[in-house]
Amino acid sequence: MGGAIPRCFPILYYFGSLLSGRLPFALLEPRKKANIRQEVFFMPTPKKAETIEQIRAWSESSQAQIFADYRGLTVREISELRAKLRPLGTEFHVVKNTLYRRAWDNQVPADLEPHLHGPTAVAFIQGDPAQSAKALLDFMKSARKMESKALLMSGQIYPAATVESLSKLPPREVLIAQMLGSMQSPLSGLVGTLSEVIAQFVRTVQAVADQKSGA
Repeated sequence: MGGAIPRCFPILYYFGSLLSGRLPFALLEPRKKANIRQEVFFMPTPKKAETIEQIRAWSESSQAQIFADYRGLTVREISELRAKLRPLGTEFHVVKNTLYRRAWDNQVPADLEPHLHGPTAVAFIQGDPAQSAKALLDFMKSARKMESKALLMSGQIYPAATVESLSKLPPREVLIAQMLGSMQSPLSGLVGTLSEVIAQFVRTVQAVADQKSGA
């Protein structure tokens, strides 16, 4: 399968999506598959089959997915959060872990499997990942409920702390403006603009990794 993906790959891929506006789900294929026992026979009810197909459709059109533990949220609060995220191109839904796995044909990324336990809600981000991450975290801080579990982006699983670093990235429009402005200056200007944002993201991910290794 080759060497490990560099930690800066998600943000590099994020820049690549600026011009296209979306990331193909095919590129979100995991490098590792979870070792989940395949059942010989499974016949979902029509309602469950419809839900599985809906989760699969949301996943296929997503640039990123943020997983959260929604314990403590009321139905009204979930509806309010969904209404805030939808204009940003994000679908927020409570999902059953078993049905989410079915949408992946029981082959979810191995690093994601530990997060598919307990109450799970998923923000399927089809718009700007940075803006959606910020809106989601703002709601969490305001409601003082719900916790991030993980981030799925560019085929890699990142810890909950990475969601905050993603939320601090400038919106897509600002990044495009910065890139276009840099193109009018020497090439070193463009490289510097990209390098600074990449470095910011990498420093955050490295800090999380160091914290986990020292625990």
